Amino acid sequence: MLGKLQNRFQNFKKKVVEPVQIQQLEIELLAESVLDSSYLILIVGSCAIATFGLLTNSSAVIIGAMIVAPLMLPIRALAYGALQGNVILFRKGVIAVAVGTIIAIAIAYGLGLFVSLPRFGSEVLARSEPTLLDLGIAVAAGGISGYAKVEPKISGSLAGTAIAVALMPPICVIGLGLSQANFSLSIGATLLYLTNLLGITLSCMLTFLLAGYASLHRARKPLLWTIALTVILVIPLGVSFYRLLRQAQLETSVRRALLSKTVTFQRLQLLTLETNWLTNPPQIRLNVRAREPVTPRQVQLLEEFIEREMGQSFTLIFEVGEVQEVQRED
Repeated sequence: MLGKLQNRFQNFKKKVVEPVQIQQLEIELLAESVLDSSYLILIVGSCAIATFGLLTNSSAVIIGAMIVAPLMLPIRALAYGALQGNVILFRKGVIAVAVGTIIAIAIAYGLGLFVSLPRFGSEVLARSEPTLLDLGIAVAAGGISGYAKVEPKISGSLAGTAIAVALMPPICVIGLGLSQANFSLSIGATLLYLTNLLGITLSCMLTFLLAGYASLHRARKPLLWTIALTVILVIPLGVSFYRLLRQAQLETSVRRALLSKTVTFQRLQLLTLETNWLTNPPQIRLNVRAREPVTPRQVQLLEEFIEREMGQSFTLIFEVGEVQEVQRED
C-alpha cells in the first residue's frame, strides 16, 4: 500500500502540463474575468438577494444569493495572473473583483437606508466577527475551485458555487453597516471579506502550482506576497478565535453555576448571555427569568464562581424578568 502511494506521488511530481493546456487555461480565465453586462447583472442580482436575506434574517434567501454570486471567477483569474506574471489577466481580474465589490456595497448601502431597520438580526452579526475558522473554510474552498478548473472531470460550476458562499454576504454587511454608521460592523465584515479573498487566492495559486500550470521559480515572489498578506490577517483572526473559545468556556461556566446547588440560582432561567470584552474587567450581561428577585449577594457568589473557573474577574449585570402565574377569577 505504501509503495503504491509513493509511486503515485512520484508520478504527480513528474507530471508535465503541455503549453497548449496552459494557453487554454489562460483563455478560459480571461473570458471569466471580462467586465461585461452579464457579470454586472449577476452582481446586482446576487447582492440584492443577499441583502434582502440579511435584512429578513433568512438563511435560505442568503444561500440563494450564494449560488448566483459570480465573484469567484475573476478571483481565480487574478490568482493565476499573479502566479504566471500575466499582467493583462491579473489586471482584468482585479478590476472585475473591485468593480463588483463596489457595486455590491453601494446597493446594500442604499437598501439599508431605504429599509432602515432599528437593529440587524443574527445573520448580519454573524458576518462581523471572523475567526481562523473562516480562513480555513476559504482556503479549503479555494483549493477545490482551483482544482476543478484544471481537472475536467469536476464541474467548475459546482466549485464556483461552493466558493461564492463566503463572498457576497460579507460585502453586503459592509454596506448595511455603513447605512447605519455602524463602523465596527462594517470593519468586521471587511475583515471577513479580505480573509475570504486572500484565502481563496492563496489556495488557488497553490493548486495551480501543484497541478503543474506554473513554475516555482516564477511563482515564488507573488506566492510569498500572498502568504505575507494572509499571515497579517491571522493576527486579528487569531484574537477573534481565542475570544470565541473564551466565550464558549464562559457560557459553560455560567450555565453550570446557575445549575449548581452551591449557588442559589435554581429558580433562574437563563435566556441570553452577552459579553463585552472591551471593558476592564469584561462585562457580562445576563438576561434571565426569575420567580424571586436576584440579590447582590447572589451576584457576588456567581462572580466569584466564574473567576475561579475562568481565572479572570468579570462584572455581572442581571436583567431580570419576573415570572408570575396568573389565572382567571371564579
